Amino acid sequence: MSDPSFPAPSFPDRTAAVRRATARLCLLLGWAPVHEMTLPSGRRADIMALRPDGGFVCIEVKSGLRDFETDTKWPEYREFCDALFFAVDVDFPDALIPADVGLIVVAEREAAMLREAPPHPLSSSRRRSVLLRFAVLAAMRLAVAEDPAALVELRGALRVE
Repeated sequence: MSDPSFPAPSFPDRTAAVRRATARLCLLLGWAPVHEMTLPSGRRADIMALRPDGGFVCIEVKSGLRDFETDTKWPEYREFCDALFFAVDVDFPDALIPADVGLIVVAEREAAMLREAPPHPLSSSRRRSVLLRFAVLAAMRLAVAEDPAALVELRGALRVE
């Protein structure tokens, strides 16, 4: 029975917690994660991680069963990565995750890879496109983190009157 003084986290809070723990796991695995990366198709990957071998891992974060059941776009992410994973919290019925997708499960602040994703290597031209997008996004985010005022100036410069 749940304690009413500790309400269940909202879906956005749950999603953020799963994403943070999953990114932490990526770092422990030596993968470089970037959150919310827009892909060449216009879709946005929850986490795109670059592995030390140059391969890309796309991780789709699911806040719960309803989020999973209503999402029909995730198969499209395969076109832009070498391996596709779902990251879910420990309460998620993981038997629903397709066998051809890797599985990361999060409990509190810890994440564990329960199933490796089957590889499906990118073509060299697609890899180059994804790598350039990844590098530019990561570099821009680092620059803004080091100089937040630059973002304010950039937004002002881009404003069209």
